[in-house]
Amino acid sequence: MIKKVRFIYNPYSGENIIINELDNVIRLHEEAGLQIIPYRIQKGKALSEALDGIDTTYEYILIAGGDGTVDSVVNAMKKRNIDLPIGILPVGTANDFAKFIGVTNDIVEGCNKILNSKPTPVDLGQINDKYFINVASTGLFTDVSQKTDVNLKNTIGKLAYYLKGLEELPNFRKLKVNIESKECKYDGQMYLLLVFNGQTAGNFKLATQANLYDGKLDVIMFKAIQIIELLPLFIKVLKGEHLDSDKVVYFKTDDLYIQSSEDIVTDIDGERGPEFPLRIKCIKGGIKVLGIK
Repeated sequence: MIKKVRFIYNPYSGENIIINELDNVIRLHEEAGLQIIPYRIQKGKALSEALDGIDTTYEYILIAGGDGTVDSVVNAMKKRNIDLPIGILPVGTANDFAKFIGVTNDIVEGCNKILNSKPTPVDLGQINDKYFINVASTGLFTDVSQKTDVNLKNTIGKLAYYLKGLEELPNFRKLKVNIESKECKYDGQMYLLLVFNGQTAGNFKLATQANLYDGKLDVIMFKAIQIIELLPLFIKVLKGEHLDSDKVVYFKTDDLYIQSSEDIVTDIDGERGPEFPLRIKCIKGGIKVLGIK
């Protein structure tokens, strides 16, 4: 019996790159003796439909999109208890997780790596009843990627996020937050809190000590400091020296509880996250990934 691969692709991701590569994806899989069953993500249609009909004849799920697309597919898989490995073709605006695991942007090379690899279990983040592969965040700027117009995002990419971020500067205010875990308790004010399974957010390498196999998430919180202190801290971020700063709270944990009564949203890899309070956990080996370096 011929083995199948469910290919879920987001035609709106990034510069619509995947549309020109569809034939390569199908050809390479056919040459490997696998049948591609495509599913095109469409606005207004539930992504869970992409998993209809998946049974024991399926080898893995191939996802073409950014971090948000991968998250959506993983969440849909978890809801249905589908335990197939995933392969990622990073064609989104933000491909932070794919970069962290060493996945190439070249579609042909990426398919070949996936086809010639074995599944590797990697950690997965859980925030309340949702899952994330790269980062969950809250505080200032966290809803920037949600507010950024899709067309703008696709046209000017990362610059769109930064332009939107600059618009938020007048809203700079201290945010009250309460954090509890075995490793750390914090009750005070902050600007930004990020909980990483991956390593980068918006191409900034923030979780420099992140490890996908240690069963831990990396928690980085930027304390509420004087505006004049922000530039020196930002320079430390660029140099990768911020984790040692007394302006930053940093620790690793597998279980974290966060409360805040502030009017702020949460973000999961560019998509809207759940409401407070937040229970964030690390599921060790929670998803199997193909094509890892």
